[in-house]
Amino acid sequence: MALYVQKFGGTSVADPERIQDVADHVRRTIARGDQVVLVVSAMGKETDELLRLANDVSAVHPGREMDMLITAGERKAVALVAMALHGVGVPADSFTGSQAGLITDTTHRNARILEVRGDRIRASLDAGHVPVVAGSQGVSTDKEVTFLGRGGSDTTAVALAHRLEADACELYTDVSGVFTTDPRVVSNARKMATLSFDELLEMTACGCPKPAMRSVEYAHRHGVALHIRSAFTWEPGTWVNNEESSMERAIVTAVVHDMSESKVTISRVPDEPGIAARLFRALADVNVNVDMIVQNVSVEGATDISFTVPSTELDSAAAVAQELGLGNVTTSDDIGKISIIGAGMKSNPGVAAQMFETLAAGGINIDMLSTSGIRISAVVDGASTEEAVGLLHEAFELDRPVD
Repeated sequence: MALYVQKFGGTSVADPERIQDVADHVRRTIARGDQVVLVVSAMGKETDELLRLANDVSAVHPGREMDMLITAGERKAVALVAMALHGVGVPADSFTGSQAGLITDTTHRNARILEVRGDRIRASLDAGHVPVVAGSQGVSTDKEVTFLGRGGSDTTAVALAHRLEADACELYTDVSGVFTTDPRVVSNARKMATLSFDELLEMTACGCPKPAMRSVEYAHRHGVALHIRSAFTWEPGTWVNNEESSMERAIVTAVVHDMSESKVTISRVPDEPGIAARLFRALADVNVNVDMIVQNVSVEGATDISFTVPSTELDSAAAVAQELGLGNVTTSDDIGKISIIGAGMKSNPGVAAQMFETLAAGGINIDMLSTSGIRISAVVDGASTEEAVGLLHEAFELDRPVD
């Protein structure tokens, strides 16, 4: 008998019909002799609606009250899913994050899990029931309700799978797995049967929206096997694990793009020790998350520094740069980041050259570059981003099945 933690996102439980489909799927899983723990997100756009209500009521949003509000969506969903399970003859118990024993730090709106107790979940399983746990929430060490942030239900599911020593954590969503690139951009993007944690971590860091990067980090750290699959077709999806076989694949595994970043450039910065430290410490102090950084060669005692930040933080980053008075500050929000990723890149020369030649042949100029052992990222003009994705996907033959 295997134990699976199955997480269902908002689109998977968006309406009564979808909830009934989930209940029927769980019933089939139980019928083959396995145990299931469910983790459920808020229904559809429920979280967005709650945020809209908060804005309509007040311009003041204390973190504690926002967490109380946002987590209500998941509490509603777990009760409905538990009822649907009872309706198909499967005993079920709904649990809030705190009832499930998810202990977090005291940060509101983006709390981190410190401990998973899970005693009540184990007792529910032992009684032959299906525990249905509200995702993305817990209780802080100060005994306050906390919200884990967007994508937190994935992290909830992985944390429970680790604590319960589940055979796998299945993340059900509205896509059938992880693709070689965004199928909305490249129609012949291919679903991958397996993927390494290192590759998926790079993909989620570079713009792949699902699963949440924090959940992948947690699963990698604790060795939790992930299965990312569709709640609409129920077909096998993409397995993510640490097995060596997942490393025997094409040199480049995927092309990922991200349109959510903007660029800040400071020209004629004094080329002196400590200047970069002042700049990036000041950005860190106002919680600006810097991604790529490029500093040019010094000319006549001055240099240029460019860096990218989330577009939502561009105004804050530009204001900090202006206040420091280090040089002339310019910004651009019309950029795209393209990344090629693959564990096979570690031992194969010429990947960077092929990437640059492909973009050059397409008339696409590279503005910034950064690399890791299994990733090369380039910033290009925003209007050229999707074309660049298609060119690279074709150049590295990612539409071809892996033997």
